[in-house]
Amino acid sequence: MSDDPEIEKIKQKKLEEMIKQQNLSQTQSKILELNDTNFTQSISLNSPTLVDFWADWCGPCKMMHPIFESLSKTYQKIQFARVNVDQNQNIAMRFAVQSIPMFIMFKSGQIVDKMMGAVGAPGIHMICKKYSN
Repeated sequence: MSDDPEIEKIKQKKLEEMIKQQNLSQTQSKILELNDTNFTQSISLNSPTLVDFWADWCGPCKMMHPIFESLSKTYQKIQFARVNVDQNQNIAMRFAVQSIPMFIMFKSGQIVDKMMGAVGAPGIHMICKKYSN
């Protein structure tokens, strides 16, 4: 801690700005949480939908979350969605998700592309560029 009250004020103001920005970005998330009730309707859209199949206990999945979140703001023509495989086992079984993270691109209810593993930003960019025209 600094003894200078002016520096402390600046630090406090910066901290408040950072918290405000973080809260704003969390509320602006356009990633859908999918489950049995909204899954079919969401993937049936004409526009492409990229679905991230993940679980709480999966380290690589957690590593991909901020990347997925960030790129959801970059690719406006693609709907980004997530499915927690532990809470939605029927959906995971329906699409033979045996390894996570898995990313499946749907268009009009059909699978048009798939990627497995922690593919990082380059992998998500690659699949999104292909379908964002």
